[in-house]
Amino acid sequence: MGNPAKIYSSVKAFSQRGKLLSKDDFQTLSESRDMDELMTRIKNTKYSNVISSISKPYEINKIEKTLKDHLIEMHFSIAKTSGENVINEYYLKYVLWNLKLIIKGKILGKSYEEIESQINLRAEELIKQRDIIVKAMTSSDLEECITSLRNTVFGDNVSKAIDMYNEKKNMQIFDIYFDKILNAQIKKALQFSSDRDITRLVLMNVDFYNLVSILRGKFWNLTDEQINDLVVTSTPSAPQSLLSKMISSTSIKDACNEISNTRYKKLLAIFDDDIDLISNFERKFEIAIYKAAKNSFTKMFSSSNSMGIIKLLSYEIRNISSIAFAIEQKIPSKVTMSKLII
Repeated sequence: MGNPAKIYSSVKAFSQRGKLLSKDDFQTLSESRDMDELMTRIKNTKYSNVISSISKPYEINKIEKTLKDHLIEMHFSIAKTSGENVINEYYLKYVLWNLKLIIKGKILGKSYEEIESQINLRAEELIKQRDIIVKAMTSSDLEECITSLRNTVFGDNVSKAIDMYNEKKNMQIFDIYFDKILNAQIKKALQFSSDRDITRLVLMNVDFYNLVSILRGKFWNLTDEQINDLVVTSTPSAPQSLLSKMISSTSIKDACNEISNTRYKKLLAIFDDDIDLISNFERKFEIAIYKAAKNSFTKMFSSSNSMGIIKLLSYEIRNISSIAFAIEQKIPSKVTMSKLII
């Protein structure tokens, strides 16, 4: 009959998929006149109980934290029952998010109190691994913070990120390196998965990371060696030959021409400005991942159902947070809706 835990996890994923917010729901939220009205409208959705603990004045940071707590708890619950290593490793992204905020805070000279206000330790609390984050957060300076991470799975790439940041002075370098840590762990976990559906879904994320990292690296004028170090192991849909050609290409447009020979060619568009070209490719790729996650529910009792709902819930909560930010900043609904992943 199959693994009871895996069956339960799949059924739970299908149930959650049926409750996802629609485009019309997001449109209604985005048309709120202020934060009070937004909260009233959110209370008319499935998130009513989730946000009930938020007190006035309603602010974006309160909403984001509450929604992220909910996402973390959902992921933890699904991972615990699915028995799938890939889903367990994907949970690492919440820990990495905290570490990234801590390191950026240390570089910017923020106080402990300022950094702590941005940190959400719910993910670490659930897996009883707060020590690494707390030790990094309470370190006296950046050097002590890096030292505290040296003997962890993060140590090597954190040190490389610091070195590259010192050279380029670009905070986005940390986003790339922390994504590298996550994707490397996920790729490694795939070795122990026999589920082809989840493999296809996850490898698409690895491709997204590799291709975007190469384009970003070229935009930052990194050396071929530095860009190559960013790359996680190649995949069948983005083989080493493609990655090598992109890295050695003389321009970002030439690198994109290499992508035009792959399954991702439809995600490319022509722009005069390189950063617009990269940003557009990145957004279209995310929409493609979102659609792939929605299409992962073609077969019952597959681990891809669990992975798919985690990704869909992540995008849903990100969309709500984006809407809350837009309402707070008085950004028009039309602009807000054009930025959502739906």
